[in-house]
Amino acid sequence: MSDLIAKASIDRRLAEVVAPVIEDLGFELVRVRYQGGKTPTVQIMADRPDGGIEVDDCAVISTAVSAHLDVEDPVEDAYNLEVSSPGIDRPLTRLKDFETWAGYVAKVETDETIDGRRRFKGVLAGVEGSEVLIEIEEGTVGLQFDWLSDAKLVLTDDLIRDVLRARKDRGEIDASQFDDVETIIDSEDDARLPEQKD
Repeated sequence: MSDLIAKASIDRRLAEVVAPVIEDLGFELVRVRYQGGKTPTVQIMADRPDGGIEVDDCAVISTAVSAHLDVEDPVEDAYNLEVSSPGIDRPLTRLKDFETWAGYVAKVETDETIDGRRRFKGVLAGVEGSEVLIEIEEGTVGLQFDWLSDAKLVLTDDLIRDVLRARKDRGEIDASQFDDVETIIDSEDDARLPEQKD
């Protein structure tokens, strides 16, 4: 399992326990993190293979994962369990993510310095073998997936538009709601126009 899904040893142990449960439910584990502190937290990000996880899905995953964590007991102390979607500006934790999100802007960090830098920001250009391709100002760079310490999409208008369009196409968003919102906004704009002209 990639270090981007589960970085620390406790994260990897948690991933071993929760990944099969999540997969049996028809979802994929995107990331798991254990955060210590006064009240430790186990954070799990999951998604559908084709994207589009909902709040109810997170509740189902939480219930199933919680039962397995109680049995396996990988965390000794009491902790909070948080299950969420990856969000629009999602972390990129699997090699396939870099292919799926090709054409979008991402921030990528490496463990080691490469040509004087560890941080790269640019447009993802897919993968080639085990290399992640990213178009930066100087040109396209290939970074071995194993070199990466962190990667996530950057929130852009194009990304938001395309993610919302995909959700609408999958029937997750009721398009009629947007018509009502646009009508209200248009009406408010029309009502304000005379005042703005004065």
